[in-house]
Order: sequence, then C-alpha cells, then structure tokens
Amino acid sequence: MLSIELIRRSPDLVRQALASRGEALSPIDQVLSLDQERRRLITERDTLRSRQNDLSRSLGQIMVRTRQGGEPPQEVESLREESRQLGQRIDALEREGQAKDEELQKLLLLLPNLPAPDVPLGQSAEDNKVVRTWGEPGSYSFQPLPHWDLGERLGLIDFARGAKLAGSRFFVLKGKGARLERSLINWFLDIHTTQHGYTEIYPPFLVRGEALVGSGNLPKFGDNLYRDAEEDLWLVPTAEVPLTNLHRDEILEPGSLPIRYVAYTPCFRREKAAAGKDTRGIKRVHQFDKVELYKFVEPEGSNEELEKLVGDAEHLLQRLGLPYRVLQLCTADLGFQAAKTYDIEVWAPGSGEWLEVSSCSTCTDFQARRANVRYRPAVGARPQYPHTLNGSGLALPRTLIAFLETYQQPDGSVLVPEVLRGYTGFDHIAAM
Repeated sequence: MLSIELIRRSPDLVRQALASRGEALSPIDQVLSLDQERRRLITERDTLRSRQNDLSRSLGQIMVRTRQGGEPPQEVESLREESRQLGQRIDALEREGQAKDEELQKLLLLLPNLPAPDVPLGQSAEDNKVVRTWGEPGSYSFQPLPHWDLGERLGLIDFARGAKLAGSRFFVLKGKGARLERSLINWFLDIHTTQHGYTEIYPPFLVRGEALVGSGNLPKFGDNLYRDAEEDLWLVPTAEVPLTNLHRDEILEPGSLPIRYVAYTPCFRREKAAAGKDTRGIKRVHQFDKVELYKFVEPEGSNEELEKLVGDAEHLLQRLGLPYRVLQLCTADLGFQAAKTYDIEVWAPGSGEWLEVSSCSTCTDFQARRANVRYRPAVGARPQYPHTLNGSGLALPRTLIAFLETYQQPDGSVLVPEVLRGYTGFDHIAAM
C-alpha cells in the first residue's frame, strides 16, 4: 500500500510514477479529496471533544460546590444539554469519518507500488532489458522434441488423464516424471537452506482473505484466484502469500532482520491467457509447484538483498547447466506489488523459446504496510516498515520443461546431470 503521507506530500510524483506503469487514470485526486475530508472531520471531532471535556470539568466543579452547600445554578441544565448535543455530533462525525476512511482505504488498496528510480521506462514487455546471460543454447545433431512429445514418449506426462480428472490445463506426472519433479523440489530446498542461508517454512496451502490483501493479491486480482466460499479460504497462488503474512500485525525486535524464508507450495491460479496461447504442454497451467524465496529486510539493505536473491536463483540453473538470461522489467511490465523486478528465463530448445522460471522483486514497504509488519531499528526506537522481497527459486514445471528438452539424447532418452542423481536414484530416463 502506498503511504498516504507520500501522496499528500508529492502528488505529482505519484501521478507520474503510476502513469509510467500504464495507470493513467489513477484516482489520486479522489484519494486526496477523501483524505482532506477525513482529516477535516477528525479536526472538527477533536475540537468538539475538547469543548465537551471543558464542559465536563465545569459541571464537575459546579457539582462539587453544590455538595458543599447551595443550590445548583440554573446553567447546569443548559451545560448538560450542550454536552449531550456535542456527544451526538461527535458520534455522527465518528461514523462519517470512519466511512470516509474505509472509502479511502479501498482506493489505496487498488493502487500499485511505485517503480524504483532505476527501473527502465517502457510501454510493454518488449521494453524489458537483458541484463546478462549465462551459458549458450546447445546445438543438436537432431531436431530436439518439445516436452509435450518427449514427456509422452518417455511415459513422464499424461495429458489425457489430467484433463479427465480436472479439465484443460491440468496434467499428471507419473513414474520418473513425478520422481524428477520431487527431486528438483527437494534439491532446491536443500541448496537454499544449507548454502544460501534460508529458513524452510511449510505453510498452509489455504489462507484467509486478509492474507491475500496483505500480499497484494486482493482485492484487485480476486478473479485469478480459487476460493472455498463456504469456509472463506483461498488456495494460495504462491507461497509469497503466507510468507508475507507470517509476521502480520507484529513488531519485529531489533537485530532480527534480515529474515530469509524458503517454502515449497503447490500454486493455484485461474490462468486466463487468450485462446490457443501457451496452452500446449505444461507451460501455463492451473496448478504447479514452486519453491519461493522471501525476505524481510531493513530498507537500506533492500537493493543488495535483491541482487543476492537473484544470484541464489541463478546458482541453481548454473548447477543444472541450463542456459538462461536475466531481464530487468520496465515500468509497464512490473507486477502490482513490485518496485523493481528481475526475471530469469531459461532456454527450452525443443519448444524454441525462453521460459520464465523466476521473477525476483523488491516490494519496498508496500506489502509490509498492507500486512502491518513493522520492526524496531533499535531498542526503544519507533517501529518502521521493513522492505519485503520475493522470488522463485525455482518455479516448476517450466524448469522441468527446460531440463527435459535440454538433456534429451538422439535415441530419445534424457540424461540426468550428476548433481541430481543422488535425489533421483537414476542417471537417465530411457525411451519406452
């Protein structure tokens, strides 16, 4: 959530920043108007409360003198009546102010984060910048197969039974395909916890609505989420949601930051790509696995921690020997919560395209404000909002797609690199 103080102080800066994201019709004028009216109501309420307190003291003094002997003066009733009318007006101002505040909060929840100053301006994904590449796409003495053909021939992926069970954009992994997916997840978690310094979390896969508000998924993206309406619980679209809210409504003690978490969850999303777009294979599906990296950090360390986060995800691809590139997203392609984002795309030779397997972002204090997560920089210091960062480390099944297509052999088999063999228990997947 954007700070209302920032919007008051620099409305033109906020308008310009939102316009760079394509939010040309952002309701900043309405936000400012509501905020001004809410503050006016608060000022009037406080003034009347002060007058009411003065009346109470005057009445108290009169009643003390009356108990000491003497008749209560005639002004007592008029003072009591004035106090009663003030009370009614104060109650009305409270209700009106609360309504204005609720309306203001609804508007603020719909505003995306502001791009960081070093984010390149752009109007679409075409304006994203390639920061670096690693590895070279391999050359093959044969035509490499896409994963949808390779997976079926090797008995790893069953599209027909996935559709029979749950409909389009669902699939079944079986045999060595299921073992390979599980091996990648376990290996990712082990590397992050033993070498990169993350603490593993196993969170619920269903969360309350306020958790999605805290992470920035609600109210704007409710149509993309799966919900159990009876229990009012939501299936997580990513582990970012429960990890953001682990410390909701808490004040973290001095010295506790940075906090680095890693979590595996299945992810559930109502993918709504255009008909025919990315629908073949397992590239864009309604349920997928992902290992998520998440950090709570002090603001001054946010940029450095983002670079480390990207490096942790890159390390996995380098160990797997999968060529990739890192892109910095332009203003128009940033996610709702993000102030700055790097995407990591891996090369899939059978599909002939780059596939995003990680998106690493700093969200500044945007999510911390929504989830009311604060920290104390020092003992006795005023609580502040930390910065939050998140990134995939890594996302499946796209990593699996690149793995299968990269390591396929002329005879139709797939080799398993040595780094994974202790997890899979096999060194190749033979053609059936």
